[in-house]
Amino acid sequence: MSETAGTPCVLLCVTGCIAAYKSCETARCLQRAGARVKVLMTEHATHFVGPTTFRALTHEKVAVGLFDDPEDPIHHISLAQEADVVLVAPATANILAKMAHGIADDLMSTTLLATKAPIVVAPAMNVGMWEADATQENVRTLQRRGVHVITPDSGYLACGDVGGGRLPDPWRVADLALMAAGEAGPLAGEHVLITAGGTHEPIDPVRFIGNRSSGKMGAALARAASRQGANVTLVLGPASIEPPAGVRCVRVETAAEMLAASEEAFEDATIAICAAAVADYTPAKPADHKLKKTEERLDTVELTETVDILAALSARKGERTVIGFAAETSNVVDYALAKLSRKGCDAIVANDVSREDSGFGTDTNKAWWIDADGTHEMPCMSKEGLAYEILRRATKS
Repeated sequence: MSETAGTPCVLLCVTGCIAAYKSCETARCLQRAGARVKVLMTEHATHFVGPTTFRALTHEKVAVGLFDDPEDPIHHISLAQEADVVLVAPATANILAKMAHGIADDLMSTTLLATKAPIVVAPAMNVGMWEADATQENVRTLQRRGVHVITPDSGYLACGDVGGGRLPDPWRVADLALMAAGEAGPLAGEHVLITAGGTHEPIDPVRFIGNRSSGKMGAALARAASRQGANVTLVLGPASIEPPAGVRCVRVETAAEMLAASEEAFEDATIAICAAAVADYTPAKPADHKLKKTEERLDTVELTETVDILAALSARKGERTVIGFAAETSNVVDYALAKLSRKGCDAIVANDVSREDSGFGTDTNKAWWIDADGTHEMPCMSKEGLAYEILRRATKS
């Protein structure tokens, strides 16, 4: 799934729907997450996107017909057995009906019937077809059998109608498929609490004290944990990032709100990772109106210290694992060692935010893992890759 995780095999099943073109981007999203992607198409799907496109994207053979691979006379069985997760995106009303009623009359339907892997379907069709009683009953049947059904988005459809039936964004479909693949993963049964982003401490209704945190590292941790089977709560401060699909996200603004949300989620958590850049101080008496330059209070804003979330969780962690972050611009390791001793957590991830390739807003991080066993320097890597490495060390897996 990343530089430091296993590589799942995703069988992407593409059916005959105008949304089939989105499956190209879904394949790319899966690949960017580290998955190996194999594509199975219905014959009707080839009228919307050619197999050559998927061969070029995946560097794998593309399966279409039951007998189109002379080297594999029982192709539907080999495909069914090789997949770690099967993703049907887009899923037409026809394939949903076949799955619900056990019909196996082509390569895709026979493979879906034969596989033991988790199945995720992302329906896409006209709103009338989606809302039809027959389709809804088929969806309920599949859900009772354990099939993961991604509810389609609403909006303007290709046919000109407006309503439900749009295939969701490819990144969201890919995230949910990889979550299903990780249900029996190394973090199955764990509840991981992650804080991310910065906080906004109000001076008045317009101004605030904040920082440059983008929330990217926390989102990467949430995504990596959920893909490995964990139940994840992401407490997210002000940030422009989209939380990973399938993750419970609690949005907050201030340090006080983040503390309250974190303490509530910590009740059921087994692992807490405090990746947020929480403000150390907050205005003692925020104004209820926009302050003017002529007002003395704008020249001298009285500050009060915020509650330390990492220390608060560490103080009552018991058998739970609590990991903190230290964003530094100098003496990175020394400051992180002092923070580890002061906070009482199990480990600190220290990162150098003075580097151009590390820290706030970047897609990569240079970090050190610091715990009771010593200091372990890690190479500069993608935040996605670092997330898997942090989780591996946190669980000693």
